[in-house]
Amino acid sequence: MVDASKIECVWRGRAMLGEGPLWCPGLGAMGWLVFVDILRARLHAYDLASGDTHGWALEEACCWLAPREDGDGFIAGLRSRLVHLRLSESGPNIVAEWATPGDEPAGNCFNDAKVDPQGRLWFGSMDDDAERPSGSLYRLDRHGPVRVDTGYRVANGPAISPDGATLYHSDTPLGVIYAFDLSPDGELSNKREHVRFNATQGFPDGMTCDVEGGLWVAHWDGGRVSRFRPDGGLDETLTLPASRVTSCTFGGPRLDQLFITSAAVERDEEGLAGGLFRVKPCVSGVMPAAYRMSTEYH
Repeated sequence: MVDASKIECVWRGRAMLGEGPLWCPGLGAMGWLVFVDILRARLHAYDLASGDTHGWALEEACCWLAPREDGDGFIAGLRSRLVHLRLSESGPNIVAEWATPGDEPAGNCFNDAKVDPQGRLWFGSMDDDAERPSGSLYRLDRHGPVRVDTGYRVANGPAISPDGATLYHSDTPLGVIYAFDLSPDGELSNKREHVRFNATQGFPDGMTCDVEGGLWVAHWDGGRVSRFRPDGGLDETLTLPASRVTSCTFGGPRLDQLFITSAAVERDEEGLAGGLFRVKPCVSGVMPAAYRMSTEYH
């Protein structure tokens, strides 16, 4: 069990909408935990060695970063497009446009992503007002972006099981996390309801898997992160001093630290809202997979 008293707020910068945490072991002396503030269009990096957090302004709000297999930076999901982005201590640099779906409905934006063990990037879109079911789930592989599921108000939190056989994806306003069977060639099947949040739990946001197949889920308006077993049963809950918990990922040299992002939007009364938190659970995570790009699509 996680000792809630061991939760540490490592950055108190009050992100309006902190999201997209990603462990980057190749940056800095001991690695950086990179995350974004979507509403302020900023990119942040927590330096594990120094404890400092760097921050940079972006020309457009960014929702997530995914590492590239060749080590040349990231594929970044901006609100309206996908780009090739490089990051160093001097800041981010957008190098080129990438393969972006061209038929998203007006009023939509992109939201949240994850790479599977085969190097395919899975990302979602959402209605900017979180009201219309106009969002989709996409797969980006060497053939370009493909829409694989539709009807989401807020497509959120993709996560892939350690064996690569299950993809988890949620529709946040509905309070539902879905599970799909994921074939070796990237096809999804057998969509089913994996977890449904009740009225006291808030709404499912970003999530990640550990080495045992447990699914760690951030609760928007629920003030917690929960671990669900592979069968969907609730295993444990970690309460945080911020109600709008947005996402989580494992990091650190041993991948034994859970980093948690949060949001300060409409939470002026919460002193640690928008902070970046860290705790050591009794299980380790999985190294983030890297996108296997093709020069045909950029």
